[in-house]
Amino acid sequence: MGRKTPSGNSSSESDLEIKVQPRNSGPEEHDQRLHSRPPQIPPPNYQPYKKWPPWLVPIIIIVNIVLFIFVMYVNDCPHNSNNCFGIDFFGRYAFQDVHENPLLGPSTTTLQKLGALDVNKVVEGKQIWRLFSCMWLHAGVFHVAANMLSLLFVGIRLEQEFGFLRIGPLYVLAGVGGSLLSALFVRKKISVGASGALFGLLGAMLSELITNWTLYENKLATLLTLLLIIALNLAVGILPHVDNFAHLGGFVTGFLLGCVLLLRPQFGWVNLNKAPPGYFVASKKSKYKIYQYILLMFSLAFLLTGFILGLALLTNGWDGNAHCSWCHYLSCVPTPLWSCTEARCAAKVVVAVVSDD
Repeated sequence: MGRKTPSGNSSSESDLEIKVQPRNSGPEEHDQRLHSRPPQIPPPNYQPYKKWPPWLVPIIIIVNIVLFIFVMYVNDCPHNSNNCFGIDFFGRYAFQDVHENPLLGPSTTTLQKLGALDVNKVVEGKQIWRLFSCMWLHAGVFHVAANMLSLLFVGIRLEQEFGFLRIGPLYVLAGVGGSLLSALFVRKKISVGASGALFGLLGAMLSELITNWTLYENKLATLLTLLLIIALNLAVGILPHVDNFAHLGGFVTGFLLGCVLLLRPQFGWVNLNKAPPGYFVASKKSKYKIYQYILLMFSLAFLLTGFILGLALLTNGWDGNAHCSWCHYLSCVPTPLWSCTEARCAAKVVVAVVSDD
């Protein structure tokens, strides 16, 4: 008699469960199944490119603010001038009269003494260091506030993406590049401000977008937004009291440096080398594209040529306005509301705020 099943029927040989063990596959078949699998989705926290903690840009902002306070301390308007603004509230740190400095800051003499860009002192006194020192000085409260706010948004984003080892040299060299072009064309005014360096960061953002074009999803929207921001900032430079040559010089220097310092490997190469365990990569790619190498070489050549030629022309007293009758309009356009000869101190200002998008 057979054993009764739960349904009451007798089990038979046909009811027996038959299990078949799979045969062992060879290495060729195993590889074929492996490569036929679709790519696995990386985990949510997968970051193909490293994120850097931003600390250099905040330090630069603090240094600029502290230096401005120091400049106002040295300026000491109540003891050095008869016309001051805010003596009752600020005391020693009172501002020069708004007719002399509408940006609420020190006198031209104080800025000149502490390292402002003065072409005569650079050429005749061989004080080349002023190309560097002027980018750490500001003409007033409004000036330093606008520049540091812009640096906060632009610089933090770039440092998070590329790290201080790239952004630090880019910031400094772009500032010097802006000062160099300014010294070749702004001959009768002193110039101060960090916006040459800030425009360098904007230029680097544009070149980074171009060199790493394949990594962006919303390419056209990102490009148009960035171009609009750059155009608005350059438009501010045609106002009096603003040194647009420093903006242009910093922007071009930053653009070229971005092609050198901000290159990213292709996404496929990064996945192959940095993907988490178990993430299948379908194909291997080269680290960089050919056009990235071409941009890097041309940018290096233009940078070296520009700095060497610019320094040679500057130290020999070359005046750019004598060889370009219309170039002065790049820095100031006269209108019925203002003239372009009234500014005693040219402040390098950048006012746009760039989001992290």
